Amino acid sequence: MNSGKTVFSQIMQLIPRRDFNEIVAKYKGDYRVRNLSCHDQFLVMCMAQYADKNSLRDVEASLNALAVVRKLYHCGISYAVPRNTLAKANENRDWHIYAELGEVLIKKVRPLYAKDKFRLDIDNMVYAFDSTTISLCLKLCPWAKFRKNKGGIKMHTQIDLRGNLPVFIHLTQASVHDVNAIDEICIEMGAIYLMDKGYVDFFRLFNNIHNNGAFFVTRAKDNMQYEVVSSRGVDLQTGVISDQMIRLTEEASVEKYPDEFRMVVYEDYATGNVYRFITNHTGYEALTIAELYRERWNVELFFKWIKQHLHIKSFYGTSENAVYTQIWIAVCAFLLLALAKKKMHIEEPSLYMISQTIGTMLFERIPVRELFNKPNLNVSSDDGQLELFRGLKS
Repeated sequence: MNSGKTVFSQIMQLIPRRDFNEIVAKYKGDYRVRNLSCHDQFLVMCMAQYADKNSLRDVEASLNALAVVRKLYHCGISYAVPRNTLAKANENRDWHIYAELGEVLIKKVRPLYAKDKFRLDIDNMVYAFDSTTISLCLKLCPWAKFRKNKGGIKMHTQIDLRGNLPVFIHLTQASVHDVNAIDEICIEMGAIYLMDKGYVDFFRLFNNIHNNGAFFVTRAKDNMQYEVVSSRGVDLQTGVISDQMIRLTEEASVEKYPDEFRMVVYEDYATGNVYRFITNHTGYEALTIAELYRERWNVELFFKWIKQHLHIKSFYGTSENAVYTQIWIAVCAFLLLALAKKKMHIEEPSLYMISQTIGTMLFERIPVRELFNKPNLNVSSDDGQLELFRGLKS
């Protein structure tokens, strides 16, 4: 099926073209376009992401080199796009095209990972929610003013921990407080939301999550005022110091969260750090609550992966549209790898390793799955030597 196709073209053939074309038509992305269509723009930008190109000049040089050795056509790219043409497309073509493509890919990828094992024995959907600030040069991006001498935007992300896939991404100015992003989440009944204490807003925790039949696990702020209503017995050997039902006592906080909720105090014996976790879930063991919060780290790994391996720390354009376009295409590139992992039955568990391997073999004509086949070396049961010379006559 993939004989003669480059690794890059095999990944790109997973793009849902019908959905993509409908999105492009919706935003008139190809209106009066002569050469560089939205599809071509997407292919070139994905190639730049996977191949870790630092600038549009690098992208242009790579395309010209591929054209010389006649590999450009086999990558599905129409022609060697000049950097000025690509820059203009990134500046002017509506970034919502690629944001909506990302949403389509999320819907296609999530069911493939729905049966993946979760480290904890939990039936609920579990989501980690956090944000990362992406720094921008204020002189080049005055629209992204954050502080007096700094520019930046925030990427608020919700990760489905079965598969560690992004299911919701919201881009804002860096000055927007994290708690405001909770208003943008579509809360699922019965789901568990893991958040750091920057998201502790008792009004939103009560009205957005608790009243919608969902659960939160987060850390208590140091200045939280409360009284203990009841206590449960704990096994100190597990690191759990206490498991209590508490009630807020500060008048303003009581108005925001009038019900009781749970607080689990846990000591990490490896570091000696003590953590106070608060949650409205009363069913799981105290240790499970602590272990759940540990899983929140997966969203940090996603941010690290996106920043370091899909190359959004150095941007190819400086306008808001160009920056948002590059971020969303990076997210789409991530989701295409996640889709390829399942569709092509790649056994390598790490998407990071998959991206590294594909990045080095991007323009080779080899089935993607073969890149991850481990050599089957037979070992003799007699002396442990590799049977490399079986069949040769003495």
